[in-house]
Amino acid sequence: MNFRISRLLIAVATMAASAHASFIPLIDKAQPQPQFGGLTVTGIGSGATNSWSIVVLLTVLSFIPSILLCMTPLLRLLIVFHFLRQALGVQTTPSNQTLIGLALILTVFIMQPVGKTIYQDAIRPMQENRIDATEALQRATPTVRTFMLRYVREKDVALFVELAKEPRPKEPADLSLRVVVPAYITSELAAGFQIGAVLFLPFLVIDMVVASITTSIGMMQLPPVIISTPLKLLIFVMVDGWHLLIGSLLRSF
Repeated sequence: MNFRISRLLIAVATMAASAHASFIPLIDKAQPQPQFGGLTVTGIGSGATNSWSIVVLLTVLSFIPSILLCMTPLLRLLIVFHFLRQALGVQTTPSNQTLIGLALILTVFIMQPVGKTIYQDAIRPMQENRIDATEALQRATPTVRTFMLRYVREKDVALFVELAKEPRPKEPADLSLRVVVPAYITSELAAGFQIGAVLFLPFLVIDMVVASITTSIGMMQLPPVIISTPLKLLIFVMVDGWHLLIGSLLRSF
């Protein structure tokens, strides 16, 4: 078995060497290679540039989930949905994939005006080759910063301005993304936990009432959560809880 694998590896290596040897003359004929002091250097040119462009593109794509989480309403929505699931007492329903999908759809709904503005001001001119990628990024930055500044708290902005040792801006538009992004994340975390705490209180009252009743009548063998969970689900369905919650969340933006 090992002998067969060795023969297979040798055959693959031989084929690769033959392909490389047959490919080098094509490169030499296609374009002249740069020379330095009489030495010809191969592999430098458009191929190397394209390789670095691919590396940079893949690196940027790897940061897209973090950017989506940090600079959009997705963070607040996910926190509130997880608080709701814990308050109802259902640990796996809806599933994480369902909650993330719902939060993503609502995020796209909220960010649609911002995305439309960015497309008209930055992406479309870049596609028409009127501006380059750097200028497109500069045009898109103020729109995103304006969106985040609507929901940041003043004390969070002041904190990161102090930590960054930047001068106090004359107006919010003078703030850099270095300050705005962490301030926005902190403000969204605070808002998500505040909404989650308010959402948790009515269900906590139901748990306390059920626990006191079952204890007073001597039902020690039956856990109170078995009785309170159906009651909480019934009340949540009767008041059309998803409609109220999603409506309130969208109005908060």
